[in-house]
Amino acid sequence: MSNQQTFLRDAMRRLNMTREAFATRIGVSRRALDTWLLPDDSQESRSMPEIVERFVSEILQHQTETTQSVHKHQSLADAIAFEGRPQLLSVDQFSRESVEALFLVADIMQPIARRQKISRVLEGAVLGNLFFEASTRTRVSFGAAFCRLGGSVCDTTGFTFSSMAKGESIYDTSRVMAGYVDALVVRHPEQGSVAEFARATNIPVINAGDGPGEHPSQALLDLYTIQREFSRLGKLVDGAHIALVGDLKYGRTVHSLSKLLALYKGIKLTLVAPPGLEMPSYVIERLGKHDMVIEQTDDLEKGLAGADVVYATRIQKERFQNESFEGYRPDFQINKALIDSACGADTMIMHPLPRDGRPDANDLSTDLNLDPRLAIFRQTDNGIPVRMAIFATLMGVDGQVQRSMRDATWRRPAMVGPDDAVFHGID
Repeated sequence: MSNQQTFLRDAMRRLNMTREAFATRIGVSRRALDTWLLPDDSQESRSMPEIVERFVSEILQHQTETTQSVHKHQSLADAIAFEGRPQLLSVDQFSRESVEALFLVADIMQPIARRQKISRVLEGAVLGNLFFEASTRTRVSFGAAFCRLGGSVCDTTGFTFSSMAKGESIYDTSRVMAGYVDALVVRHPEQGSVAEFARATNIPVINAGDGPGEHPSQALLDLYTIQREFSRLGKLVDGAHIALVGDLKYGRTVHSLSKLLALYKGIKLTLVAPPGLEMPSYVIERLGKHDMVIEQTDDLEKGLAGADVVYATRIQKERFQNESFEGYRPDFQINKALIDSACGADTMIMHPLPRDGRPDANDLSTDLNLDPRLAIFRQTDNGIPVRMAIFATLMGVDGQVQRSMRDATWRRPAMVGPDDAVFHGID
């Protein structure tokens, strides 16, 4: 995708406008806007006049200044604080306004995340990654995000290798670690345990997953990805049809994402789960208080029909208590044949990963890997700018990043993965 197309589509996303509304806002015909958004190799593609680019830039600048003015007497860190501290434990800490403000910071981080720019605003700061459950993606993603802002990382993984296995309390562990590092990212198998870590220190603490509870940073990067993908498709999050599929009982990512989606208007949420793994009733009761349509089914093809987004989740067997494993495998797989029959050409397919890629697994099939609708790798890539935005916000340097950037000097690949599916020319 050309810089012109990226600029216009991201402008529509940030302004939360459809093509029709955006064309009216900048005073051009819908036809003119469409020609500027066409691929460069199209015979009808046209270059956008420089005066239009300047006008759109001014509108975006005004929006940013307005957002900053709203938060003039309360920083974003204060707006999302946990019990008065700069910590992130739950998506409940966010309003729609603060979500959008965080995403503006993530937009600023994109050139750094894409390895085009460098910033050292966290130089000298040390992150403690405390993972009492095994993790690869989330742990490395948080560490990479911190390092790309100039910080350094100390990692620890596994409960048996921690002092807590010797009987040390969460309070003591948190207080001791806070004397060593400047921020903590914690994953723990027990729901509510990360909040105990947070209450024992005044340094930033981020919940990287507390058992079947929440995974706020994953939900934020998921919503950010939906917004970015929709901007290329001319869609808005308001009024979208989202299908959440799989283990909705223990899948903490869908618990958090559904709460964030409740901040938007007219969402249709289809909950597709095998019997016994339905979304918890307390989550549904909460969602029911918002402007949402909620449907539940165990019919996979019926649940996917007409969805703008299909969000698949892995069956969380490690959290099963009395549930049987049988019956969850071949009849609950999302594969290309199913997507082709139930969904449209612009349906977006997501997954928080890891996925079970074995042929008979009831998960997201690998036969979708080359399908441009598959967004899982663009989704994981977006984890870096979003987590960078979280760190920068909680540590009070979000206003310093843009002016601190300098060009990266190393060579980077045009596309990270050799077999990545191209979505409207995005690398």
